Order: sequence, then structure tokens, then C-alpha cells
Amino acid sequence: MRILVQKFGGTSVANLECMQQVKQKVLHARENGYKVIAVLSAMSGETNRLLNMAGQWSQCPDEAEVDALISTGEQVSVSLFAMLLQNEGIKARSVLGFQIPLKTNTAYSRARILDIRKDTLVELLEAHDVLAVAGFQGINDDNRITTLGRGGSDTSAVALAAALGCECEIYTDVDGVYTTDPNMCSAARKLDRISYDEMLEMASMGAKVLQIRSVEFAKKYKVPVRVRSTFTNDSGTLLTQEDSQMEAVMVSGIAYDKDQARITLRGVPDTPGVAASLFCPLADAGIVVDMIVQNPSLDGVTDMTFTVPRKDLTRALELVEKTRAEVGAKEVLHDLNVCKVSAIGVGMRNHSGVASKTFATLRRENINILMISTSEIKITCLIEEKYTELAVRTLHDAFGLDKDQSQAG
Repeated sequence: MRILVQKFGGTSVANLECMQQVKQKVLHARENGYKVIAVLSAMSGETNRLLNMAGQWSQCPDEAEVDALISTGEQVSVSLFAMLLQNEGIKARSVLGFQIPLKTNTAYSRARILDIRKDTLVELLEAHDVLAVAGFQGINDDNRITTLGRGGSDTSAVALAAALGCECEIYTDVDGVYTTDPNMCSAARKLDRISYDEMLEMASMGAKVLQIRSVEFAKKYKVPVRVRSTFTNDSGTLLTQEDSQMEAVMVSGIAYDKDQARITLRGVPDTPGVAASLFCPLADAGIVVDMIVQNPSLDGVTDMTFTVPRKDLTRALELVEKTRAEVGAKEVLHDLNVCKVSAIGVGMRNHSGVASKTFATLRRENINILMISTSEIKITCLIEEKYTELAVRTLHDAFGLDKDQSQAG
């Protein structure tokens, strides 16, 4: 039995007209001999509508009840889509997370998948041509509905493909993964292929094509994932393991993330354990700290600067202010007008000069670099937010990303 998992996002199932397009993608796969698992999101805007309702009914709604509420968005989508297919004479049925079951932990609104009952899916596929599966949702050991977080339908789809050992197609309103944001840079070019590691870095930088946890699943279980548009016949971008051709390209993409805030703790006593006093409370509060810089010690004191997501700034400042008082630091400063810009590519592992070209390019445009961090395949610079578009465009041009470098050399 040939199985294909196809995932369709909120804009793809927004209304009947859109679902007719989804139906054609599913029918095309059926014509090519596949049994199809169509993983659907809630209709565009529906999850936000339900969350707003929860806020109207309760000032502090119970997380388990919120998950039970917002999971109904996907239930509507799959039931309507199953009806649409049945109307065409297709053997189809809707399947909810608990009916598989897709087991998760108990972290409501951000649950992690623990197990998927493969046998149930196979039995259902033997009796049906298409399963319309509700994305984003699962069930925990307390028999409570859980949700996987924003973009969780991507993770549902890739996890199902991993459990079944099949390919996965992610359909959205863009026709693939680009070298950078096409809305930011008109020279952005769609990539035919991208490695798991490159996509992980781009997703971590705020690229919204795929949820980062879905990419982690794909990499761990070596699931080939193709990102495509519901509304065109473009072949999209294949997410796969890196190869020598990918490694030949120095930089594959430029990403940016405006969802950043910079915090500086000034006049910190330069003594053992101070860093732990600062960062352990942040970790315990679930606040992700990214870039960290500690200035050289002068007269026994130093400054420590780091970045956090903007949504966590208020909580982070409260914790840092507490640490300031405990260790006797001078003051806490923060800045919201910053942005991370990154050059990403697996080719960095065997090419030199990426960092120097990045820094020289920004210098030519008189863009000051506030902080720098690196990984094996990424160079990230923190800059003033007002220079984001200029930085993205000039770096994209400097690394020749408007041209297919794999074919050029």
C-alpha cells in the first residue's frame, strides 16, 4: 500500500472554494496510486476567534479547557472535507487525534507527541481511500485533548509520515522555501531543495514556512518533506538530507527575526556564579535566551547582554531586576528596536570567508553590528531594526542568492 501524507494549512481550507482546490490535490494523489492522509488545519482565523472567545468567558481560562475549545477548529475542517470527498464518491472519513490515538504529554497548548498508533491508521486506510485527519491535536494519558502549539498541524503531518514510513507534502499559500523573504527582497529565489539543518536554522529565525518541531521530526526520522502551494502546480521545495551538491553552495539563504529584545545588566560583579544567578531563573521560567555577550572585566565588574523573544521581555525584566538586586549590579537596560539577520548554509562547514563577507557587507552600508553569534552553519548579527530590509537585500546580493549557485559552478 502506497501512502502519502498531505497537510493543508488554514488558508488552504479557508472556505469551500479553497477546499475544492485541496480536493483536486488529494484526487491527483489518488490517481497516482496513493492512499492519502490529508492533515487539515482549522480554517484561517478560526483558532484566533476561539481564543478570543475563551478570553471573553474567563480572565484566566484553564489551559486544558482552552485546548478542548480550540481543537474544534480542526474538527470542523476534517468533517466538512470528508463530506466533500464523499460527495465525489471517494471512500473517505474524518479522524480526530484521540481516534488514532496520537498520544502526547500533558503540556497543554504546547504538547509533544509521544506515540502514534500506526496499526489503527493502516486498518483505516485499508477500508478508505482518504483519511481527513485533524492536525494540531492529540490526547494525553488523562484522556484530555491536547494541542501542539501554533503551526502544530505541520508537526502532526510529519509525525504521521514518520510513523508510516512515507513521504509528506506540506501545502500552504507559498510555493516553497525561498532564499529570503520575497516580501522583503524581490530577488529572492525559490529553492529546489534545502537540508534539514538549513531549514531548522531558518525556522528558528522566524521563517514561517514550517513549524520548527516538524523539521526536527523530519530530520530525526529522515522523512522527505515537500513544501508546495495549494493554489499552483509548482513542484515546491524538497526538505531532505544534505548532499555534496548542497555543501558546494556557501550560503543558501538569508533569514531575519524582528521578534527580539536586547537586555543588558550593567555593573555586574565579575565573580564565579554570577552568570548562573542570571540565566538559571530565566531558564526555569521557560524564557529562551539566544545571543549572549559578556564584556571584559574592568575593575572587577562587567556588563552582560543577551536577547530574548519580545513576548517574554516583561517577565525577563522582572527576573533580571531581581538578580540585579541580589548580586549588586548597577542597572538593567533594554532595547526593543533590534533585529537578528543571519546568513545560513551547510556549505559553511567547508568554506571560509562567510563571516568576513557578512561583516564587510554590513560595514559598506554603515550598519552597526550590536552582537554576533555563530553556529556551524549560521552567522547571526544583531542590528538596529530600522536597517533590517537594507541588511537582508545587501547580504542576499553579496552572496549571489538571486542565482542558482549549484548550477553555476
